[in-house]
Amino acid sequence: MKVCGYAAQQAKSSLASFEFERRAPGDFDVVIDIQYCGICHSDIHQVNNEWEGANAFFPMVPGHEITGIVSDVGTKVTRYKKGDRVAVGCMVDSCRKCNACTNGLEQYCEGGGPVLTYNDEETIDDGGKKIVTQGGYSNKIVVDENYVLSVPQGLPLDKTAPLLCAGITLYSPLMHWKAGPGKKVAIIGLGGLGHMGVKIAHALGAEVTVLSHSVKKQEDAKRMGADKFYAISNPDTFNSLAGYFDLIINTVSVNLDLNKYLNLLKLDGSMVLVGIPENQMQFAPPLLVGARRSVAGSGIGGIKETQEMLNFCQKNNITCDIEKISIDKVNEAYKRVLNSDVKYRFVIDIAGSLKCNNNNNNDK
Repeated sequence: MKVCGYAAQQAKSSLASFEFERRAPGDFDVVIDIQYCGICHSDIHQVNNEWEGANAFFPMVPGHEITGIVSDVGTKVTRYKKGDRVAVGCMVDSCRKCNACTNGLEQYCEGGGPVLTYNDEETIDDGGKKIVTQGGYSNKIVVDENYVLSVPQGLPLDKTAPLLCAGITLYSPLMHWKAGPGKKVAIIGLGGLGHMGVKIAHALGAEVTVLSHSVKKQEDAKRMGADKFYAISNPDTFNSLAGYFDLIINTVSVNLDLNKYLNLLKLDGSMVLVGIPENQMQFAPPLLVGARRSVAGSGIGGIKETQEMLNFCQKNNITCDIEKISIDKVNEAYKRVLNSDVKYRFVIDIAGSLKCNNNNNNDK
């Protein structure tokens, strides 16, 4: 299947128009006409090959926050039909056999890890043949029905796209660490991830505090449901909030002094890292031992939980704050993401701006 998109030809290169082939759809596959795709900071990390030990397959078509319309289904597909509103997140397959997969935690697949939506390899036949996965900065994608999500009516496809990464990345730890009434939750950073954490934690009934380097975002944070807002540039913040929080979720992908934040946790409090910085971070073990605190990490969510997240957002009228762009503005958008110049997620209007030269296009 000939498709088109935007790709980086090598590490750190600009993205440009790129024609390529998707695998032929099989019996259990869903063909999706992509309408929108969000820009995640991890797209930039991977295009720039910044994560040590991570895959780096070029040419690379990024994008794992995908919403669209089903245009075709395999003969054995039972979950979807033509015309359905659907979504694809960060993974398109896993081993399906390990303990994690069988318990709905495909993101932690123990059989070699999940197959990521782009910059990874998927097996396409019984002989073990593999192809490189390419993401949502393209007009069509082919995905096994078990890794496709249903977008509930009432959720607009453009503002829903970032929920497939930013939304589930915050929903999963908030649910796992039982954020809710009586719990004091802090969100470090009010960016693409952080603003979703504020909205979801507020909807769960927790007291929500935003810890941000910029006081400029205070009004936005309050509008989204934050009860309190503190500037981390103010030294008094760390004194006044010592021992206060049950849960801190760190959404930023830069190196922080974790010791300052660990001291904000109460007895049995937890700090969860969801942002992945380029370099390793350190902390002082006595800060954990002295109050039975913990440091943990959390990565996206399984397919079942991601569907639950979408349903939760529909029920609570939660969507992402976005700036919609045409695909020819993607390189400019990358620069603005690095300068924290977006409120709060870029979403590419794929159907409205991607022009293909082949017959398999969805231009409107």
